Amino acid sequence: MQLGMVGLGRMGGNMTRRLLRGGHHVIVYDRNSKAVDEVIRDGAIGSPTLCDLVAGLEAPRTVWVMVPAGDATEEAIGELAGLLSPGDTVIDGGNTYFKDDVARAEKLAAGNLHYVDVGTSGGVWGLERGYCMTIGGPAEIVERLDPLFETLAPGPGKDDATQRRDAPGSVDLSGSNARKGYVHVGPAGAGHFVKMIHNGIEYGMMQAFAEGLEILRESGSDRVDPRHRYDLGLHDIAEVWRHGSVVSSWLLDLLEIALREDRDLSAFSGYVQDSGEGRWTVQTAIEEDVPAHVLTASLFTRFQSRQDESYAMRVLSALRHQFGGHVEQNKNGGQS
Repeated sequence: MQLGMVGLGRMGGNMTRRLLRGGHHVIVYDRNSKAVDEVIRDGAIGSPTLCDLVAGLEAPRTVWVMVPAGDATEEAIGELAGLLSPGDTVIDGGNTYFKDDVARAEKLAAGNLHYVDVGTSGGVWGLERGYCMTIGGPAEIVERLDPLFETLAPGPGKDDATQRRDAPGSVDLSGSNARKGYVHVGPAGAGHFVKMIHNGIEYGMMQAFAEGLEILRESGSDRVDPRHRYDLGLHDIAEVWRHGSVVSSWLLDLLEIALREDRDLSAFSGYVQDSGEGRWTVQTAIEEDVPAHVLTASLFTRFQSRQDESYAMRVLSALRHQFGGHVEQNKNGGQS
């Protein structure tokens, strides 16, 4: 397919490369001309402006916006709305608040433009591993764009239907793309709503690993009775948990990498930022009267991390760096 990609940062650049590898024709734009030049070398067509990008696409056009959520996304989509024609589609793959998606879809629909929101997970590893996507928008448009999603997605893995189809109580997903790593979950906003909850759960899982490892580490402290004191190899423990343990996961894989590189995670101060999705998850839980103790506590712990330092906070910061390439900030808000 033919696609316009706006934003070539940590995610957008690698998504463009994965699409190019899949045989798609991608026209790109980014304010950073160096980022454009890098993907041109991989086969993309560069555009100096959004106007040029739109002009290079054939109708019905599809433009994927992959820039930071908030003002940057609003400005990009607002400018595109004035350049695109009826029947064209805008995709937002960033971490947008789902209620903003609903308002945006309604606004674009007034100009006969289609809007699709894609909750995209995969971080800096997505080029090779693929991207997990939850998609919101009109079913017929999502179906037309399926070749793009199929290329970006991981595809069936070792835990696909071949070993689970006959499990007691299993659900027939033969007509779904879920096992390929992407799924249409509903109308506008639904894709980012599901991704928001995904990120809230992620906060809780990361917090559990962080607290558990700190307990293990502190077992060697002189505060512990010598009879119960252990000098544990945290990297070995993370590694063994990866093999057959019920807590095995990609987050644990990333934790093993971080500990392999530095057992004490001394390169991290433990200042843990939040992207906003955790806050939105907690706010939504309040609106729905749903108790969310773990997710709320994990969010508040990130707030606390900006006031003091601990090994658990360094675990959280190291995990964010591993899966998302997030650069740690210091206490004054600058990068460290």
